[in-house]
Amino acid sequence: MTEITKHYYFSIFPPMSQIRLSDHQSGLLAIVIAALFWSTGGLFIKLLSQDAYTILCYRAAFAALLFGLWYRKKVFRFSFMTLVVALFYAGLVTAFVVATKLTTAANAIFLQYTAPIYLILLEPVIFKFRQPRINIVTLVVCFLGMTLFFIGDLQLDSMKGILIALSSGVFLAGFMLSQRHNKQENHEAALFWGNILVVALFLPAAIQAPIPTPTEWSMLAFLGLIQIGVGYMFFTYGLKRVLAIESALIAMLEPVLNPVWVLIGYGEMPSTGAALGGFIIIAMLVVRTIIVERARNATDRRFD
Repeated sequence: MTEITKHYYFSIFPPMSQIRLSDHQSGLLAIVIAALFWSTGGLFIKLLSQDAYTILCYRAAFAALLFGLWYRKKVFRFSFMTLVVALFYAGLVTAFVVATKLTTAANAIFLQYTAPIYLILLEPVIFKFRQPRINIVTLVVCFLGMTLFFIGDLQLDSMKGILIALSSGVFLAGFMLSQRHNKQENHEAALFWGNILVVALFLPAAIQAPIPTPTEWSMLAFLGLIQIGVGYMFFTYGLKRVLAIESALIAMLEPVLNPVWVLIGYGEMPSTGAALGGFIIIAMLVVRTIIVERARNATDRRFD
């Protein structure tokens, strides 16, 4: 490569050592990484031979260990709201893993992301405000999308999985609402105790199950340390540096990528109804998020 060629090449593609991200850019990148890590859950849950409860116990143990070592004294803060968040978290992860074992990964993750639907229903009641028109449209469209998951020849286990996946959306909505009312300095403690609760609940299942192989240990460790642990750490870092709407939209990478990894690594193809229903739900929630955020910005400018 001649000196002139080098000059033009590095003017377009600077060396990594010269790249400096702004605080906002590093926050966006952190949330993208978090969503990528989260999206791998379905694949490893499918590949592991253990039942859902054994996987839950081992994954939670690894996650609790990481949070304890990383956040140290922070995890021992406790309050009533911390307990509430921990209970919703335990219900959320349990419902998701069980649903992923019983039905397709696409069904499990798409229906978990119906959580904003329940928030739309609950928040006007809890905070005493009138339901905006965009919320009503969102509810109608999303419920139509949800009905597509029940179309087709479904086996009993798959139907159970779909219903449990719907409950994971309820638990996620409860987790989001309770964490919002939890003191910010107690957020890490709520997740730590949520994982401890999961370990306590499913330790008998893990004790009775066969000892995992080295390959299975590596997958279980990845689920606890990376998929949940490091994923949450990146998300926490990014959330402090980006707008709420940006974090919400980027997090939608998880339900989009989850079925893709499962298709590539496990060969499981989502049904046409699930793919279409999931697309409708995610697209409507993205549109609503953008419309609501624009309306909020317009109101803020009016009063500046």
